Amino acid sequence: MSTPRHTAASRSGDVIPLREATKAWFSISLQTFGGPAGQIAVMQHKLVDEKRWIGQRRFLHALNYCMLLPGPEAQQLAIYTGWLLNGSLGGLIAGVLFVLPGMLALLGLTVLYLAAGDTNLVIGLFAGLGPAVIAIVIQAVYRVGKRSLTHWVLVALAVVSFLALAVFGVPFPVVVIAAGVLGWLLSRWVPALRTLRGHPDGDDGPPPLISDDALHTDRPSFRRAVRIIAVGLVLWVTPVLLVAALFGRESIYVDQGLFFSGAAVVTFGGAYAVLAYVAQQAVEVYGWLAPGEMVNGLALAETTPGPLIMVTQWVGGVAAYRDPGPLDPWAAMLLGSLLVTWVTFVPCFLFIFLGAPYVERLRNNTHLTAGLTGITAAVVGVIASLAVYFSLHTLFDATRLVDTGLFHLELPVLATWDPLAFALTAVALALMFWRNWSPLRTLGVCAALGLAASLFT
Repeated sequence: MSTPRHTAASRSGDVIPLREATKAWFSISLQTFGGPAGQIAVMQHKLVDEKRWIGQRRFLHALNYCMLLPGPEAQQLAIYTGWLLNGSLGGLIAGVLFVLPGMLALLGLTVLYLAAGDTNLVIGLFAGLGPAVIAIVIQAVYRVGKRSLTHWVLVALAVVSFLALAVFGVPFPVVVIAAGVLGWLLSRWVPALRTLRGHPDGDDGPPPLISDDALHTDRPSFRRAVRIIAVGLVLWVTPVLLVAALFGRESIYVDQGLFFSGAAVVTFGGAYAVLAYVAQQAVEVYGWLAPGEMVNGLALAETTPGPLIMVTQWVGGVAAYRDPGPLDPWAAMLLGSLLVTWVTFVPCFLFIFLGAPYVERLRNNTHLTAGLTGITAAVVGVIASLAVYFSLHTLFDATRLVDTGLFHLELPVLATWDPLAFALTAVALALMFWRNWSPLRTLGVCAALGLAASLFT
């Protein structure tokens, strides 16, 4: 594989053949378990480490922008990198494939949940996935930290970001914005922050096969921005208008379309931050779910590839099934699931196609680089806090909240520790760090072990 062959085989504007890129995105889409940390780690491995299509700094630059946006940052990163490689069509393919397998899998699990009345069998089948996810997230902390924490100031920012999230309960957007501002301010006294690269010891591997200058770019313009906003808004709101025309303003479908459209633009702080809001609204305000059912949906979403925010699709499907209006309940479930998925993810394409050209123009701005470098350090702390969250809720059956003064943290109830989860976590860590197994292979083995253990207990 070489750059000249790629160029010759590509459409105009492509830096690699679209067919080859599509195969890579399909492969990535089947491995996107474990929430944003695991998904970013999969893209890092495939695009930066294995394929060498994108350099490490370019990948992190795109990630920093996506971290600032509402919505699932991992899917937005897929759209951004797909756009860099193959333009708008590449971004569409990457974004759709990133969501499609998880959407189909969760749709099937929703049918099983509604038909069987509970999810005990499904959760038992995937009992080993939680421990594997812990290993995936820990590996992501190690890999991203190793590549991006190249100065003691950045290590300090990562540690402070972790403590702010995990111990003091500081909102995620505040942590990210503060890290960016601190990175910019500190660069005045530490000029190296404006020019930091990866470790000089060769950990980043050879230069990317596709040079930064060869990657796709669009010239930002007012006319282009207006066109993208117009097309994006039409695509976003048309399904909501259609269900309003067909079923009336008071139908559950209109409520779902409006609520999840609004949630799509305020989902700063990652999936777990927004899911608390969605659960509160779905249970207490709209009455779509019974108390505790959000946990069932989250457990199912954890077992499927794709963004964890896909649990909103489950909420939409279950709610529509129970209040179908003039439709058959199963048809209502399908409509609710697809409508919620549409209004949740269409904004992601709008944000990337609109903003990416401007972000690319600022790529060589040293002050912006310093700010984004600070955000990258904070991302390491964010992923580490996610590892703690997964560990608490996987390795222990109960936790307790400590909310006194400045402290706002979750601690495990030690008596509720799960020996099977601890054992499978150790196996997953050994497979990934000692045997260098891929995330997907590790997930498969742990799932099989979890199933076997459930059959004998």
